[in-house]
Amino acid sequence: MSSDGHVSGPVPVGTGALVLGEFELPNGTWIPWHVHDQHQLVWASRGAAVVNVGAAHWVLPPTMALWLPEGTVHRTGASGRTALRGIYAHPARCPITWAEPRMVRISPLLRELLEYLSGDVEAEPRLRAEAVVFDVLEPVALTPIGVPMPADPRARLVAEALIADPADPRGLAEFGPLAGASERTLARLFLRDTNVTFGSWRTRARLRASLPLLAAGMPLSGVARRVGYSAPSAFVAAFRRAVGVPPGAYFGA
Repeated sequence: MSSDGHVSGPVPVGTGALVLGEFELPNGTWIPWHVHDQHQLVWASRGAAVVNVGAAHWVLPPTMALWLPEGTVHRTGASGRTALRGIYAHPARCPITWAEPRMVRISPLLRELLEYLSGDVEAEPRLRAEAVVFDVLEPVALTPIGVPMPADPRARLVAEALIADPADPRGLAEFGPLAGASERTLARLFLRDTNVTFGSWRTRARLRASLPLLAAGMPLSGVARRVGYSAPSAFVAAFRRAVGVPPGAYFGA
């Protein structure tokens, strides 16, 4: 394992299936797009890990982790000062066969097991502990927030402005003169390039912007206001519809 906690080649052959490490990732730092020959469980024991797979976007507080099957192209970042765990599983020795990324909840038992396996554990106790890890590693039904960017430069100008300031109240009619296109043209471009309407795209952008704020512990009222919602209840309702649970449940409150 390298100094940044990442495995640069196959998981070393040895006792069990798991290799674990830990490294600090400063706020806002990104590990560029990369891929592993082994499964990875992305988990931050402190702070929040951020993971992109294509247009999908996850922010993972210490109560959540993301299972990435071998061969998944992804990038990993940090929201806040983050202690990121490098947890890798040899595919041939791992009973988990999920073909797509899956979120899992870090229960107190799973957290203790991962902490235990990070130490110097003898062969037989390690095998027993790993077996329990795989038994309790259950996915949760939460939807990642994807914010695909439009390819057309006129629509992209609008998208970049709203990502920079998700609370910007302007609609496509107001953006039209700046983008050099009519409201109707911009609406058509968003639908063509992102496969969602402009309204749905704006909601996704706002909700994605809310995740680091929630992970940092900002009160709901402040988060809602920062991302463009006039009332916390409207923000919570939108979050539940998009993700599947309210913010408090997602972040383990």
